[in-house]
Amino acid sequence: MTASRKQLLSRCILRIGLMLLLLLAVGRAAAEPAFSFAATPGKLPKTVAPIRYALDLIPDLDKLSLSGSEVVDIEVMAPAERLVLNAVDMTIDAAAVDSEAASAIAPDADAQTVTFAFPHPIAAGRHQLRISFTGRINRFGRGLFAVDYPAADGRKRMISSHLEPADARRIFPSWDEPAFKASIALTVTVPQAFLAVSNMPIAREEPAGDDRKRVAFQPTPRMSSYLFVLAAGELERASADVDGVTVGVVAARGKGQQGRYALGSAVDLLRYYNDYFGVAYPLPKLDLIAVPGGFGGAMENWGGITFFESRLLFDPAASASDARRGIFNIIAHEMAHQWFRDLVTMAWWDNIWLNEGFASWMQAKAAEALHPDWRTWLNGNGFKQAAMGEDARRTTHPIQHAIANESEAMAAFDSITYAKGQAIIRMVENYLGEDAFRAGIRAYMREHAYSNTTTADLWAALEAASGKPVAAVASGFTEQGGIPLVIAQTSCAGDTQRITLRQERFTIHDPAPQPQHWRVPVVLGGIRGGTDAMVLLDGAAEVAGGRCGDPVKLNLGDVGYYRVQYDAAMLAALTQSIDRLTPADRSNLLGDAWALVEAGRAAPAAFLELVERVAGDDDRAVVDQIIRPLTRIDHLQWGRPERAAFQAYARAVLRPVFDRIGWDPAPSEPADHALLRSRLIGLLGDFGDDAIVAEAKLRFAKFLGDPASLPTALRETVTGLAGRYADRATYETLLALGRGTTSTEERVRYYMAAASARDPVLANETLAIALTDELPTTLVGRLISAVASQGEHRDLAWNFVKANFDALAAKLGPSFQDNFPASLLTNFTDAAHAEELANFAPAHATSGGRITAARAYERIMTAADFSAQQLPAVNEWVKRRMATR
Repeated sequence: MTASRKQLLSRCILRIGLMLLLLLAVGRAAAEPAFSFAATPGKLPKTVAPIRYALDLIPDLDKLSLSGSEVVDIEVMAPAERLVLNAVDMTIDAAAVDSEAASAIAPDADAQTVTFAFPHPIAAGRHQLRISFTGRINRFGRGLFAVDYPAADGRKRMISSHLEPADARRIFPSWDEPAFKASIALTVTVPQAFLAVSNMPIAREEPAGDDRKRVAFQPTPRMSSYLFVLAAGELERASADVDGVTVGVVAARGKGQQGRYALGSAVDLLRYYNDYFGVAYPLPKLDLIAVPGGFGGAMENWGGITFFESRLLFDPAASASDARRGIFNIIAHEMAHQWFRDLVTMAWWDNIWLNEGFASWMQAKAAEALHPDWRTWLNGNGFKQAAMGEDARRTTHPIQHAIANESEAMAAFDSITYAKGQAIIRMVENYLGEDAFRAGIRAYMREHAYSNTTTADLWAALEAASGKPVAAVASGFTEQGGIPLVIAQTSCAGDTQRITLRQERFTIHDPAPQPQHWRVPVVLGGIRGGTDAMVLLDGAAEVAGGRCGDPVKLNLGDVGYYRVQYDAAMLAALTQSIDRLTPADRSNLLGDAWALVEAGRAAPAAFLELVERVAGDDDRAVVDQIIRPLTRIDHLQWGRPERAAFQAYARAVLRPVFDRIGWDPAPSEPADHALLRSRLIGLLGDFGDDAIVAEAKLRFAKFLGDPASLPTALRETVTGLAGRYADRATYETLLALGRGTTSTEERVRYYMAAASARDPVLANETLAIALTDELPTTLVGRLISAVASQGEHRDLAWNFVKANFDALAAKLGPSFQDNFPASLLTNFTDAAHAEELANFAPAHATSGGRITAARAYERIMTAADFSAQQLPAVNEWVKRRMATR
């Protein structure tokens, strides 16, 4: 095929991806039914289902191979001549049902299945399927994988698993779809010095010869296969008992004490969730397992949650005190999944939001209850803003949308699923009231425990508990993509103010949006007291607005998932009274003002003048809502002569806030100031504040001789600036620190700081590390992305990826081609690189990859068009404003 034909084919593929996303955004034609096993989507026949797996696994950590056998109790619903299971990257040595061996074994690598044919039909009823097989232990974080990590007594290797959404099939042949729930009883052979951890407690251990042991675990309850977990290595465990459950933190030997904060948090959360859900955690134990590589987040395996080590462990000597927030939040998220996903599981990946949206909502709710001083909803506003930014584009998708295969399921783990899902649940709870909402959740849990559901089952439970039309309101937000825009206009009759409300679809960079309609729970009220009102906006409405000229705020408390556009009079009244708004409402007003600029509904001056009105506000949530657009504009300014002037303006906006809180904490300062201080130092350094950079360098130099001199709260930021402005000596020092520590948290800190160096020679040397075995695969992608995030090195990083694509894909696994090129190219803001993505064939190899590439293409083109249409006005406003300072 010629190069021109390949380019044409790639463009056609990208357009297909865009068309698919546009079809998804329109939503479903009919309401979703309640769960039915037979009607659930999927690729496996529903005529045979597993009841119980008895697994026997023997991993070889030297050869990175896996041998195993299984006995599967199955239920055959109708006579069958063949069985179809999922299996990938494994060899099936033998298969038999009862005493009859399979007459043919046919693997299908593309479908990730294996088909067993038998000489005679298998009768309806219960049978036993026996399979022996060999597979792989991967170096990337899918299926069963190995992690090499530094320890005080040398380099160590452990194994762990990561199976979501569909990688149990990489460990054992299985019905690897969520609706096929079954019990799993595991026996595994490991070195005698290893601690093995799985979903359930150990039932027995026995010697296996050659300094090995066989470890058998109690069988699990019925669960989906992707919730299976196995971790084994030179590990230690600290535990506590709560409400009849043993809660443990498992970490590499010597790091157990660093799990104490996580253990205490898990104990508190278990009590809170047992009470909230009204259904007690049903397993006898719950382990939190720290893994020093393999994947970067956490996975809610039932009874054995795995975490990237630095997301779980807290070292008082090295971790910022506020790192506790992140540890608590990720534990809260994964533990919420023990109910919303593990006990009650979505039937298919089209309802993944039932897992992720609810866990995201529950983690915030738990944090507000147990740590109210963190102001989690307020400070987490950026999570919702990111989702709204994606949801406004034409490449959005409904929260509930069709998923055809595993690659599309991977693409569904995005801000729409997590953050929009979280926001919709919060809005529905606010609409129903906390008590009615919780009663509905408890009923849902009781009715569907150990089974599967669809969104329709949840809405039915909430409607029964509240008596309100939940499905009619919520389905508009879950079954179609997009965001409502509530347009508010005021009029006066004498001294009485009336406010007219109407709705449109809010879009960014979408010249021909599909019209949509919502029933929007709009909360509004004045800032001078009085009762807030809720209006279920179904088209248009008119409401009382107090006295003529009184400021009236819509989306009070920023609980709703919608944008607001005020007329000139309402916006002027709110702007004049902005100091009297709550931080949530100030932040919301700023967020909507910037979004209207992005949508082309307002000039940049409207937002920038509002920023001037709140200049000096040191509330973290408000400052964050200023920082996000400033960093976005700075990103768009890369390579432009106006960037220096814009950075001077950004410094002028942010420096007064920093000067107020300073480098060092004041007695009794607000809890958020530590996080705000760190962020401002980093940003001001990036914006070229010479005094900040010089002080950071001084503090880093002092830290090298006296680590205690640099507070843990500032180590990430100061080290990052030292790396950004590093010379050769500093760069080598950072790498030496990274290579010399056994702390995963510190390794990440030092390597990522080195990767941010502005010197292109140093950046090239950093990229070369990605091809070695120096770092776990988890950090290789992060290392390249850190280089690419520095605007001057975007092309350097992209050219490196293209030149070494095959080696990187082999190293980082099958997800690399679907996600990494598209993600990296979103660092660019020009049409030429959007076209390069459209023509980069590996990014379009799967349907999930095409969806991801289409979204990235749209983000790049949105940035390119904003730069052409709005950036000149930004630059002109900045020029005029700086001339008057």
